[in-house]
Amino acid sequence: MNVKSRARIGAALGVAALGLGVALAPAAQADPNPITQYRTLAGVGSDTTQDVLNGLGNVVTNAIGQKIIASWNATGTATVKTKATGCVINRPNGSSAGIDALRNAVDTSSGCLDFARSSRGPADVSTTDLTWIPFAKDAVSWVKRSDSALPSDLTAAQLKGIYECTTTSLNGVALTPILPQANSGTRQFFLSSIGVTAPGACVQQGVQENDGTVLDTAGDIAPYSVAQYTAQEKGVVTDRRGAAVLGSVGSVAPRNADKTLNLSFPFTRDVYNVVPTAKLTNATIASTFVGSTSKVCAAGTTIANYGFGALGTACGATTLKGER
Repeated sequence: MNVKSRARIGAALGVAALGLGVALAPAAQADPNPITQYRTLAGVGSDTTQDVLNGLGNVVTNAIGQKIIASWNATGTATVKTKATGCVINRPNGSSAGIDALRNAVDTSSGCLDFARSSRGPADVSTTDLTWIPFAKDAVSWVKRSDSALPSDLTAAQLKGIYECTTTSLNGVALTPILPQANSGTRQFFLSSIGVTAPGACVQQGVQENDGTVLDTAGDIAPYSVAQYTAQEKGVVTDRRGAAVLGSVGSVAPRNADKTLNLSFPFTRDVYNVVPTAKLTNATIASTFVGSTSKVCAAGTTIANYGFGALGTACGATTLKGER
């Protein structure tokens, strides 16, 4: 078993420990706790936004103070039970898996899911079945080990060469580019941002995203959500950074001096909650997600606490429709 395999297993065991209630860090609850797990709106999907949705689930309430949002993490137990009756489903890991699960719930009229978390937009905007509702701004940069001789700044062209395996070393260090698992929205956004259609054969693929513990040699680099990095650094969520440090792109740092998101960074993105378009008029979905005065958009302090930037009046827009 290689070092990265052991690191991935260690990370998985950490997630499993959270599911058993073991306190590893002063982090947000992984899944809705058993007493309140059957809330009105059930969602799954993105690793990047799982923690901020857990935070929002604790502050977004209805008129009588009941919590509305139940959001299941990308990793943990193999299955989750999302509603009181039936609805035991395989746990979706990543944006694409969450969107697939939501679409299946719509197609089968199961009622098991109400929304999906996504860190990327739709792949097919010619259809209108689902609506992507933005609620925050994130960025994706790259990380290396703090003790690595690799540069702290790379251009998009250099990153493209690294992930196409045409650049194999820098500063005398042999490179090992790493990518998250295939359903990761962060993976898809990062590759698109650096202009890579198909990763080269040298790329190690399949790790869980936003986990710096997989960087175990000086040449390792990987994409990383800037919001997740900040939340982990602050201890708001479980710290999975290991020795990973954020790099800059084209001499632009991903964060400002106060460690807030730098909106001038070249690889910024909106993050979304995806809902069935037919349910946009549902009173609970509308009041929770739709419009800049929705309950999610109004929870700016919580969103910022998890490292994300604000969208202002663009928060809660319902103009972006499509499919996976």
